Amino acid sequence: MASEKQSPVAVVMGSDSDMAIMTACVQQLGEFGVEPVVRILSAHRTPDEAAQFADNAPKNGIKVVIAAAGMAAHLAGALAGRLRLPVIGVPLDSGGGLGGIDSLLSTVQMPPGVPVATVAIGKAGAKNAAILAVQILALSDEALAKKLANFKDAQRKKVIEKDAGIQ
Repeated sequence: MASEKQSPVAVVMGSDSDMAIMTACVQQLGEFGVEPVVRILSAHRTPDEAAQFADNAPKNGIKVVIAAAGMAAHLAGALAGRLRLPVIGVPLDSGGGLGGIDSLLSTVQMPPGVPVATVAIGKAGAKNAAILAVQILALSDEALAKKLANFKDAQRKKVIEKDAGIQ
């Protein structure tokens, strides 16, 4: 059993091969000053450990779970079924020829009452999952809300600069 560091965000992935993409999520969180708990847990290969993680998440201070998986991609849904916390699913391309569409459908098609907020497939989705988690936390964290406002303003300024550059 892994020891749990305290963080409001957990980034959970189904395999160590997912880390290549999910590093973008962890780095994006870090840019906001959020150092997440990072775990490798499988809905299929370690269901008991995944359940134990979910059951202990609230008492470990976790407020938002980001779950990434490829292929059948049941990790986000399996965690959401045990949690009352927001779960953000990141579908991944497992390289099996379907381009991550299988993972997207497995993550987004949840039954009523068990929502998983689902972002895009891959690295862009990993970054957006981090930003969505920060947006959720910023609702009750004024310092994080200011960092988020600065981030959004910087994005706006970049677009304005690019537009001015082509005029």
